[in-house]
Amino acid sequence: MNRARGSTVGVLLAFLLVGCGSSTSPTEPESSGGPGGGTGESAVTGAGEGAVTGTSAGAGGATGSSTGTGGSTGSGGAGGDPTGDGGSDGSSTGAGGGPPVVEPTLITSGPNDYWKIGMPTEVTSGNADVTVDEATKYQRWDGFGGAFNEMGWNMLSMLSESERQRAIKLLFDAQEGAGFAFGRIPMGASDYAMNRYTLNETANDYEMTKFSIERDKEKLIPFIKAALAVRPDLRLWGSPWTPPSWMKSNGAIDGGSMKSDDKTLKAYALYFAKFVESYAAEGMTIEAVHPQNEPTYETRYPSCAWTGALMAKFIGSYLGPTFAERGLTAEIYLGTMSNDGGDPAIISAVTGDSTAMKYVKGFGMQWNVRGSVAGLKSRNLPIVQTEHQCGNYNWNPPGVPPFNPDTAANDQAYAEESWGLIRDWIKAGVNSYNAWNMVLDPVGKNIDSQRPWPQNALLNVDPEKKTLILTPVYYVFRHLSEYVDPGATRIGANGGDALAFKNPDGTIVTILYNSGSSAKTTTLSVAAKKLQFSIPAHGWATVNWK
Repeated sequence: MNRARGSTVGVLLAFLLVGCGSSTSPTEPESSGGPGGGTGESAVTGAGEGAVTGTSAGAGGATGSSTGTGGSTGSGGAGGDPTGDGGSDGSSTGAGGGPPVVEPTLITSGPNDYWKIGMPTEVTSGNADVTVDEATKYQRWDGFGGAFNEMGWNMLSMLSESERQRAIKLLFDAQEGAGFAFGRIPMGASDYAMNRYTLNETANDYEMTKFSIERDKEKLIPFIKAALAVRPDLRLWGSPWTPPSWMKSNGAIDGGSMKSDDKTLKAYALYFAKFVESYAAEGMTIEAVHPQNEPTYETRYPSCAWTGALMAKFIGSYLGPTFAERGLTAEIYLGTMSNDGGDPAIISAVTGDSTAMKYVKGFGMQWNVRGSVAGLKSRNLPIVQTEHQCGNYNWNPPGVPPFNPDTAANDQAYAEESWGLIRDWIKAGVNSYNAWNMVLDPVGKNIDSQRPWPQNALLNVDPEKKTLILTPVYYVFRHLSEYVDPGATRIGANGGDALAFKNPDGTIVTILYNSGSSAKTTTLSVAAKKLQFSIPAHGWATVNWK
């Protein structure tokens, strides 16, 4: 994120001044049903040779400041985080000017008491609860991100200009927010579009003469451009939930399967090329495309089923050659895989096809296919976790609250579940991690035609009060995403429930979770020091140490 972090002494001085207001042999990844799940991972020497090179944020330096009004009683955040109604004064200046940003050394969050800034105590005796092992190196880290959707911008449009800008900063700003580095763009309608559409519903238009992103200019592109204004180096990638209806077996946007004739496949490859080119004309670079969201699910919202053989044929004989012929630099990923009952067969078919694999530059995995990550690491290509699970599952798995048809699970329990999901995917070996909806109303229903599924978002907008709400899971993401920079290397963290990373500037970031019902005094051993601090019950701590 191109931040200049101060020394420990500098951090302590700044804290006192402002007050305390606030790959060699991968193994099968562990499986865990919740935040306290087990471990089981293999280290690699090096920093993830197959990962794509992440670009650092803040070129030119974003500048922002925020002043709390309530001293130590509020939840004002690090570096001028404007999320609370109190807390420490803070300001942040990017690399383009002003003094270096001094990061807080300790940030903690617990139920109804999120984003508190403090300082650990150095101790010289006693055993460490968590020990950071810099010599044990895992994958390169490329960053966190989230998905743009029409419903999100519809909600943001209800806010005042200042509150809308605050929401964008909370997501993308490297000093005042989560610092997201990636943005996913749906190619046509997702299940969180305002209604169903594709980018060319003119039947049999094989030359794509009627292809258009005019619809995207209404809500998607304004959302993306607002994010780019805060983070100009945001890395954009796209995926369709459905091809145009006339390219499918059922002639509809919902459900059905992809036609397999050469004329249709050639036209669909051109559809992807037109998407990349049209966004480039709007000043936005699409870095990668994934051919299909969840390719073995047929649902009551935009979707399309594929076979492994057809996916391999499409990538190897149509999509890859079309991009090459047109000189497009956008990469092709095999994604987004989701269904452990069907998608592993697609992964096997494509990875076993040498023609297709000439064009595949990475993998997109989500939901139930975490077990496929271990087998892909030897390919030395980046692996993206493409969609965080949304909670409130309508199949009612054991161990989680029953499905609620009326509102999303934007609560502390879901935040704790989310920590377990993020942790386990990262330990499995992915190089980046994407949230699903970044902004919704608190109910969060999608466009399922029969049984709308209320899903979470990191930020909520109350449509009646026109106010912005930060959900507990927002803070879980931010505990990692603000401080773990693109280009970091995940390193060993032994004992407790923790992840550790070493940033390119040498800062070691450790994120710890306390599943207990009471606060826990914890000792962290890092860089030959022992740091002691309290983690709230059912809460998190992030420690930055250089």
